[in-house]
Amino acid sequence: MSAATTRSRTPDRLCAEAVDLARAAAEEAAAPGVVGEHEGMVSEGDRVVTHFFGCRELGYRGWRWAVTVARASRAKVVTVDEAVLLPGPDAVLAPEWVPWSERLRPGDLGPGDLLPTEADDLRLEPGYTGAEEPPPNSALTEDLADLAETEDAEVTGNTPAEQTVAPSRGSIAAVAEELGMRRARVLSRYGLHAAADRWEEAFGPKTPMAQAAPASCVSCGFLAPIGGSLGQAFGVCANEFSPADGRVVSLAYGCGGHSEAAVMPKPPQPAPPVIDETRVDPFPLRPSPDSGSVPATEDASSADLGHS
Repeated sequence: MSAATTRSRTPDRLCAEAVDLARAAAEEAAAPGVVGEHEGMVSEGDRVVTHFFGCRELGYRGWRWAVTVARASRAKVVTVDEAVLLPGPDAVLAPEWVPWSERLRPGDLGPGDLLPTEADDLRLEPGYTGAEEPPPNSALTEDLADLAETEDAEVTGNTPAEQTVAPSRGSIAAVAEELGMRRARVLSRYGLHAAADRWEEAFGPKTPMAQAAPASCVSCGFLAPIGGSLGQAFGVCANEFSPADGRVVSLAYGCGGHSEAAVMPKPPQPAPPVIDETRVDPFPLRPSPDSGSVPATEDASSADLGHS
């Protein structure tokens, strides 16, 4: 270890003794009565020492006033370099700042809010190309791109969609506009898969509702199909009593509101009576003697009792 390093770690005696000078500097920078007791010092280098004082101001628990003092070589006078309020080891700090693009969550967008997309957003790709059109993944025309690069560009009253330049006749953009397909950017494969993963997680076959469903949505009459490649795996629920009403659901999803889950059976109807008036069936009041139900001969006792 060199002698210079040893001297830098050893506080300068005059600077270390300048506690009153450091306190006066802290009280001058702070509000009256918020500078606390002396909490130590640290050597910053040759003839440079930082004194720490407690902070009594509300809302700054654990913070310290740091006053750095120094003196020139071979000088006897100590001077103040700076006085700042710094957080201590146990200070209450605000959470680390996170850009708005990383803080945004689904559902945060409210009425009147604008959510701009980056020019190189991985979820989008060019919808059409042409020599006079913007480069891939560009959301602006050439005129608007020049306007956006201007540092002091004035904000115009119209929306970006109203400021686009009309395509020249016969160009790819003109044909796309006539066909109703003039979109600067469309979903990329990454954006398509990301959306499918979200929908699959929210209304997919692994959800508790789908696990207890009597059947899947692919056979439900309330499923409204959608076009494109997503239509092979998803649809829109149109059952007002379903928890997924108006949502994009997986074809493997299901709920208790399935159209064929509980078809009410028809009440049983009794058979209509059959009346035949074309024939008469004779019913004898007395059986035939040779029917075998009674003996052919009668005795006196049975005759008296009225037996036939």
